[in-house]
Amino acid sequence: MKYIIRLINWLSSLKVAVILLLLIAIASAIGTSLPQNAPLTDYLTKYESNKFLGLINGEAIINLQLNHVYSSFWFIGLLTWLSISLLTCSLKRQVPTLKKAMVWIDYKDPKQIQKLAISETLKSNKLSEGVEKLERYLTTNGWKVKKHQSRLSARKGAIGRVGPPLVHLGLIVLIIGATFGSLRGEQLERFLAPGRSLDLISPNNENSINLKLSNFQIDRGPNGQPEQFRSKLLINDKNLNQTINKEISVNHPLRYQGITIYQADWSLAAITININNSPKLQLPLQKIDELGEQIWGVLVPKINDKNEQFFLALSSEEGPVRAFNNEGKQIGLTRPGGESLTIGESKVNIVNILPSSGILLKYDPGVPLVYIGFGISLIGSVLSIISTNQIWIISEEDSNTIYIGGLSNRNTTGLASQLPIIIQESYLS
Repeated sequence: MKYIIRLINWLSSLKVAVILLLLIAIASAIGTSLPQNAPLTDYLTKYESNKFLGLINGEAIINLQLNHVYSSFWFIGLLTWLSISLLTCSLKRQVPTLKKAMVWIDYKDPKQIQKLAISETLKSNKLSEGVEKLERYLTTNGWKVKKHQSRLSARKGAIGRVGPPLVHLGLIVLIIGATFGSLRGEQLERFLAPGRSLDLISPNNENSINLKLSNFQIDRGPNGQPEQFRSKLLINDKNLNQTINKEISVNHPLRYQGITIYQADWSLAAITININNSPKLQLPLQKIDELGEQIWGVLVPKINDKNEQFFLALSSEEGPVRAFNNEGKQIGLTRPGGESLTIGESKVNIVNILPSSGILLKYDPGVPLVYIGFGISLIGSVLSIISTNQIWIISEEDSNTIYIGGLSNRNTTGLASQLPIIIQESYLS
C-alpha cells in the first residue's frame, strides 16, 4: 500500500509535470523543424550525408519515429503520462482543496481572529447595530454571509477555487483531442490548376463532395516576390445538394463538414505555346530541383524535321521564359505575350503560363475536443485569477468589543486595504 501511495505522490508531483512538459516541448520542436510524414526515401536520401542536428541520419529518424513525431508511440506515451499526472494531481490536491474551500469555517474564539494576518479590534457602544450594518454592507457588496449568534462569517470569490481543477480538466480534454486527431486524422495535399477539380470520397466510397478551383491568384510585391496566394473554390456537396463559393488564402483556411482546407503551396502547371502558325499547345511543366529551388521546365520535342527539340525553363507565371538548345546553351528569352523565340527556322510564341494552387485538406476528428479543452482551460485560468477572501467577526457584549479579521489566498494586500473601507462604510469606527 505504501508503494502505491509513493507512486501517486510521485505522479502528482510538480517536478514530474515540469519534466514531462519539457520533454513534450523538445519533441514538438523536433516535429516542427523536421518534415513530417514524408516518403521514407526522402529521409534516407536527404539525411544520409547531412545528418539532422549533426547526429541523426535518415535510418535513425525512421527508427525513432521522428518522421511522424505526433503519432509516435513515445510521444503519445508522454501525453498519456502527463494526463495521468494532471488527473492524479487534481484528485489528490485540487479536488480536496476545492471541497475544503466550500466548507464554512466558524471562528468562535476572538484569539483565533487575532492570530490572522489581517485583523482589527474595535470598540463600540452599539454592538448589535454595528454587526447588522456590517452584515448588510457585506451582503450588498457581493459577499456571502453566514450569521451566528454574536458572530459572522463572510466570503467572496470562492468560485476562484474552481479554476485550478478546470485548468487540469481542460488540459486533459485537449490532450485527448490532440491524440485522437493524430491517430484518426487524415490529410491530403494536391495541386490544382484553375478549372480542375478534386473528388472527396466518403468512408462508404461515395463521391459526396467535389472541390473545384475556379481561380488562383498570386499577389507579388514590387520586387516580384510572392506575398499572398488566393484560391477561389467551388464546393459542390451532393449530400446537402448545395454549391458554395469561398476564397482561401495563407492563414485564412476554410472549414467545411469537419474538413479544413488550407492554402498551402503553389506551383506552375502548364505552359501554352504555338510554333509558327500551329494550334496552341499546352504542355505540362515539371519542377526541376537540379536547376534551382523554384524552377519549372518542359522539353519540347521536334514538331517536324525542321524543328529542333528545345528546353523551356521558368520560375514564375509572369516569366521570363528561357529557351535552351540540345547543348544546354541559352538561345532565347521572352515573357508570355512577348516577342517570339527564334529556334532554328521556327518562331515560338509563349501564349500564357498556368499556375496551380497547392491545396491541403485535413480531417481531424479531435478538433472539437481540442476546442472544448481549450475553452475549459481558458475559463479555469480566468477563474483562477479571482482571489478568495474570507472575513470573520466576533462581538463581545461584556467588553463592547468587535473582533474582525480576514484571509485571502491570492490578494492579502488587497484585502488588508479593503478592510478599513468595510469598517468605515459600516460605521464601526
